[in-house]
Amino acid sequence: MVRVKVCGITNPEDAGLAVKLGVHALGFIFASSPRQISPERAKEIISGLPPFVQIVGVFVNEDTFRIKEIARYCGLHLLQLHGDESPELCRKLFPKTIKAFRLKDEESLEKIGSYQGSTRAILLDTYVKGKKGGTGRSFDWGLAIKAGEFNMPVILSGGLNPENISEAVSMVRPFAVDINSGIEESPGKKDPDLMKELMKKIWESGRILYLP
Repeated sequence: MVRVKVCGITNPEDAGLAVKLGVHALGFIFASSPRQISPERAKEIISGLPPFVQIVGVFVNEDTFRIKEIARYCGLHLLQLHGDESPELCRKLFPKTIKAFRLKDEESLEKIGSYQGSTRAILLDTYVKGKKGGTGRSFDWGLAIKAGEFNMPVILSGGLNPENISEAVSMVRPFAVDINSGIEESPGKKDPDLMKELMKKIWESGRILYLP
């Protein structure tokens, strides 16, 4: 069964619908982004969520103390690191760490092995020069299959949407998928119909229990 994380949450309406549809995790971006949210606003949204929903904070090259401070304040369960964070830094935040890697070619896979034992999972995103994520573009999923050889849970991201999600899940068979711009009306505002369609497609693929 593939897990689903919806990232770039900025309002309680999107968070509530995602939970109703059976999404397993919600992502709040604390780094510079069109979807950036303040810790105060994130905490307000998180406080209205039911239990058993994983709350993920997204950071890019942030100070370790600041990450821990926001994690405590907001009640984050996991920390998704999208910058140039070293294995040593990831170990300091373990076991909450998810390390993101932007893949361009097979050479992009080489550094993943050094993070074994430092991260709970690896998140695979698309390489676009000058951007740390949220590109809305997919990458060669064959690279994601090869990344699975490192024996760490794979979270597939990058340009996923209702049109390609079934193929992505069937081909890569990831532990989880991370969805953001592919179900948006505009940056930071999800499209309810696209969110419902995406979850329905995953359900139809037989890889998740769909909760209408």
